[in-house]
Amino acid sequence: MHHPPDILAMAYKQPIMQEEMNLLHEKEQQIPGSVQYMIHRYEKHSQWSIEDTGMMVYHFRKNEPKENYLELRFCLSGNVYCKQKSTECDQCKFGNTRSCSDRAETVDVLSFRFAPAHLSQFVRSNDPVNTSSDEILQFLHASSFTKMLNLCGRTRMVLEAVLNHNYTGSMENIYINAQVQMLLLYSLECMLGEEKGEKGIEAFQCKFLANEADRDKIVRAREILIQHIGEPITIKELSRKVAINECYLKKGFKELFGTTVFDFYQNQRMEHARYLLYEKGLSVTEVSMMLGYSSISHFSTAFKRHTGIKPCELLLH
Repeated sequence: MHHPPDILAMAYKQPIMQEEMNLLHEKEQQIPGSVQYMIHRYEKHSQWSIEDTGMMVYHFRKNEPKENYLELRFCLSGNVYCKQKSTECDQCKFGNTRSCSDRAETVDVLSFRFAPAHLSQFVRSNDPVNTSSDEILQFLHASSFTKMLNLCGRTRMVLEAVLNHNYTGSMENIYINAQVQMLLLYSLECMLGEEKGEKGIEAFQCKFLANEADRDKIVRAREILIQHIGEPITIKELSRKVAINECYLKKGFKELFGTTVFDFYQNQRMEHARYLLYEKGLSVTEVSMMLGYSSISHFSTAFKRHTGIKPCELLLH
């Protein structure tokens, strides 16, 4: 059995007693076959010296494949949390957090666990296994391991977005799922970059992505897709909304986010469907209609292709 080290103890470089921990906020989500995540935000003591730390845990059981998982763990120090809800605190609501008497510096511990069924969506069956990331996503690496990760600027931005967003309910689920895929991409890139002796993968193959304004348009396109999960949008419509041509949109999206516009959109829809079925208890018919499918059979086929099970089977868990 693989026993990875505690991420908080690693960041603090010594054990922290439980009675020292003042929990300000926690969030957990457990959906079968999906990303299981936990977020715990603790008040930071002034005497604590904690380094921002990232960790990848690859858990492999040859004779018990159902026990396999990939987990990303992070510990961040120095973010700010308002002890009131941001919707109730006028100062934080309008960006005056420094003037808020209820603000507290935090130590934030986050974990995101990926099941093999979830990771299989990123593997193309006709592609040869030729990189470490392929081995990991397909659970072909023959032994468990824990690897420390350098936190690049992109990873920090995603983690801060996860901690500080204002979405609730279904929109929160959509948003978190999208950000988690970015964490997986950046973590695998970090691991591969270190194996190759590189400092990071920052250069762009698409020359136009060197322009910050064009990168912002691609990021905006991704945000629009997240906001329109139940309202299918064409590439042409999306390119018009962000004022970039279709070719640049498709190539830039693929390079920035490691997936096509269509695959990203479809993955987000199916993960949201899983959430609506399991967490919200909606019927297959209701979910199919909410996501804009013309028929239940089309939705069921897409859902099974993505998750490996029929929508009705998830309702039985």
